[in-house]
Amino acid sequence: MNNYHQVKNIKFENSILYIMIDGKKYSFPIEKISKRLFKASELERDSYHISPSGYGIHWPIIDEDLSIDGLLGIKHYPTKKRHKVSVKS
Repeated sequence: MNNYHQVKNIKFENSILYIMIDGKKYSFPIEKISKRLFKASELERDSYHISPSGYGIHWPIIDEDLSIDGLLGIKHYPTKKRHKVSVKS
């Protein structure tokens, strides 16, 4: 299993999500990252699971998922596979 990120210390204060990712502290306005989290109760927000690989966070009560790369603005682009072409003479 790939380890994408180390995610710790998730907490909510007022309308801000505070989180430590890969040893660095971040804060995000909840309304801008998730309408479901913004409308969620304290109990719903505090009931989450961090994926073992650090890829994302899941809130089962409100069925919400956030990817860590998405929060950080990391974009992944598909890579093209090269196919070998054999030429018969």
